Amino acid sequence: MIQPLENKNILLIVSGGIAAYKSLELIRLIKKGGGQVRCILTQGGSQFVTPLSLATLSENPVYTDLFSLKDETEMGHIRLSREADLIVVAPASADIIAKMAHGMAGDLATATLLASDKPIIAAPAMNPQMWEHEATQSNIRTLTERGITLAGPGCGDTACGETGMGRMSEPEEIFSTIIAHFHEQPLKGLKALVTAGPTFEPIDPVRFIGNRSSGKQGYAIATALYEAGAEVTLISGPTALQNPVGVRVVRVETAEEMLNACISALPVQIALCAAAVSDWAPQEAKTAKIKKRRNQTPPAIALKENPDILARLAKDGPNRPDIVVGFAAETENVLENAREKLARKNCDFIVANEISPAEKVFGADENRVHLISAHESEEWPRAGKKIIARKLVRRIAQMLNDFDNAAKVEAAE
Repeated sequence: MIQPLENKNILLIVSGGIAAYKSLELIRLIKKGGGQVRCILTQGGSQFVTPLSLATLSENPVYTDLFSLKDETEMGHIRLSREADLIVVAPASADIIAKMAHGMAGDLATATLLASDKPIIAAPAMNPQMWEHEATQSNIRTLTERGITLAGPGCGDTACGETGMGRMSEPEEIFSTIIAHFHEQPLKGLKALVTAGPTFEPIDPVRFIGNRSSGKQGYAIATALYEAGAEVTLISGPTALQNPVGVRVVRVETAEEMLNACISALPVQIALCAAAVSDWAPQEAKTAKIKKRRNQTPPAIALKENPDILARLAKDGPNRPDIVVGFAAETENVLENAREKLARKNCDFIVANEISPAEKVFGADENRVHLISAHESEEWPRAGKKIIARKLVRRIAQMLNDFDNAAKVEAAE
């Protein structure tokens, strides 16, 4: 069996930060995938992991010093950059990101990066305030404009005790990004539409009907489609997430706005409706805040049915995408309800998951889903939402390839 990284040489740069310990598991995954790993350890990184640990797992010497007599007589920073098929910076601290953006070369890691013409993946890891700072965001924009791929960061608890964006992605997610880099882009030339997040249906200028959707799964799907080569439009309800790199994002609030944005994005070949669209909206949104009065009876709110975006996109007709995927979040009878939704909405797949309190899906970075079609049902084990997204995109690419092969056979006959 051919391993996904067979004959691939990865140069791993480990910079400073508590997340450096995750680099050890990343090395193990790369080796398991058939890849070879060489490591550069920065002075900051050596405060958290040792050269011996990296050398033991990678089975190669670890490089640390730009002015090593042995390494630099061999022009180590040039050789390392030329021999690699891919450079991965994990963790990528705010410091090394700034140095990369400004072309600094004061140590072996940054000199190697500046001397390289090879593709680079960076896995940012830092305090949330550092990540949100305009200086870091400006540096990130500079790097992505140069073609550097970001793996993360994620949102969650950080070592400093704060919570927010800046947490380094898990090794499995970074490994998936590495795999995606070496695989061809099967969706190149195709257009894709993704909906994500909740919708907010206004009751008055202050209150709304909404739900707990974070949008993380939909955003991960948009990123995975982009990585696979598709031109992606993401229609997003209100979320706290940053726009995915390379994806056109249209932000909306209500179901009506989301439907109109979806129609404007057509035609597309692929549509994935991951948004948690409110089924109902107030018939009339008050223009002034509804005041609470003493001894007042709670106001009655008359509701109207919202448009069914998934059914509208999946309806047979000239603008129907080749593949339409819906999502079903259920608290009970997950498979039965999902199969019924598949038939009623006329879509090709339903991605179903249980959202009971025990599952802790809303806002989490992991999910456990069932992929359901008219002919079969698969249970996918609990995994990171980015991993699920890439798996789903691979399945879509396979289905489109099957369509293409069937069309070629029919034409030949």
